[in-house]
Amino acid sequence: MSRIGKLPITLPKGVEIKLDDKQVNIKGPKGTLTTPICPLLTYELTDTTLTLACKENTRVSGAQHGLRRTLLANAVEGVTKGFSKSLEVIGVGYRVAVKGNLIELFVGFSHPVLVDLPAGITAKVEGQVLTLSGCDKCQVGEMAAKIRRIRPPEPYKGKGIKYVNEVIRRQVGKSGGKK
Repeated sequence: MSRIGKLPITLPKGVEIKLDDKQVNIKGPKGTLTTPICPLLTYELTDTTLTLACKENTRVSGAQHGLRRTLLANAVEGVTKGFSKSLEVIGVGYRVAVKGNLIELFVGFSHPVLVDLPAGITAKVEGQVLTLSGCDKCQVGEMAAKIRRIRPPEPYKGKGIKYVNEVIRRQVGKSGGKK
């Protein structure tokens, strides 16, 4: 049995959950999300809580118990509060702009890099900080990782695109090690 899976998911006001044969539909003020149902688990829905239980006590069902509960809890939090990731663009001449659902990055290439935002994700820029937000935690994190991959931070000067809370381990340059 999973310790995380045993915890009930409390449903805030304004969140509607529908259980189908194949998926769970979660609707809230920020949007709607769906997560697949695992056949190894039973889903019990009351007015204010959603609980999961294993049908049989096996290693696979225990692992799925914790995973599915976490996915459902993230979906409930996403449709009520939403998720956001912040990226910082550091470097001389590096800048970022948002034009509708298009992000324009000037990060040292001979041309601007254009990134399309998928439906459900919004972006805003404040100075050198790009903030991505949306209701799907997985989609927001994947989009932030894709943008970071365009120009990852380098260890010598620290130039590139990094997460706001990320710490870059700096290296001493070629002349820094001589005595």
